[in-house]
Amino acid sequence: MFKKVCIIGCGLIGSSISRAIKKNKLAGKIVSSNRSDVTNKKIITLNVVDEASSDTKKMVQGSDLVIIATPLSSYKDVILKIKSSLKNGAILTDVGSVKKKIISLIENKIPKNISWISSHPIAGTENSGPEAGFASLFEGRWCVITPTDDTSESAIDQVTNLWRRVGSKVDIMTPAHHDKVLAITSHIPHLIAFNIVGTVADLEDDTKMEAVKYAAGGFRDFTRIAASDPEMWRDVFMENREAVLEMLGRFNEDLSSFQKAIRNNDLKFLESKFSKSKEIRKLIEDLGQAGTFDPTESKKSRY
Repeated sequence: MFKKVCIIGCGLIGSSISRAIKKNKLAGKIVSSNRSDVTNKKIITLNVVDEASSDTKKMVQGSDLVIIATPLSSYKDVILKIKSSLKNGAILTDVGSVKKKIISLIENKIPKNISWISSHPIAGTENSGPEAGFASLFEGRWCVITPTDDTSESAIDQVTNLWRRVGSKVDIMTPAHHDKVLAITSHIPHLIAFNIVGTVADLEDDTKMEAVKYAAGGFRDFTRIAASDPEMWRDVFMENREAVLEMLGRFNEDLSSFQKAIRNNDLKFLESKFSKSKEIRKLIEDLGQAGTFDPTESKKSRY
């Protein structure tokens, strides 16, 4: 698909993209730029990319596709570094989980001859770093692309095809709708996991150690995501604060209703809510296994 691909930031997602592109033979050459020389040496040793350097401008030059896979707070610096080195007609995309603010930031700073289309693979693990990546990470998982009115149909087709060929199911949304959906399906769950682990950390020493020692399967499964990259999630909550605060307000209202039901011994309310939750969980499982994106569909969002 591409002669040269440059991945800026080869952590879990960036290294997994490179591995998937290599596995499916989608690029003639893959290069990467990372701030740390240790990381650059590591990804060469791991055979994740063909070339790596902290010289971002050099790595970007001549690339048909450039993928930003760094924390959201670094986007501005990345764009300022690469904008004059981007190849005429190159496609620029990213993998960030916040879109509205990021898209505006990049649109205002890149040359008009660059096709910018933001994307978000909804995939990952609690692990981080290039050694944590694997080629099959995106297989059967959703990737949401968020084009704007200025995005070319050709760029939409190419980015869609890239994600489909590494195994993803692709959907299209407006940036604002994406941020609201991800706030409740990803950002709030992570915040709750961080919070409940923090609550355990603040317990008295003897109770805290027993809570850790006897953590049941449910607690372990739910809090697994609390081991996720702190820098990445710090940026997510700052960049998507409006949607997160809106959804957090709705969550708190629902949580208060549970608190009231438990206090008032309202068994009917609890059973009704639990039954409804079970139905929604089944729907989540069913929809997670289905769904395709028709590349002939208009770039206009359905939302």
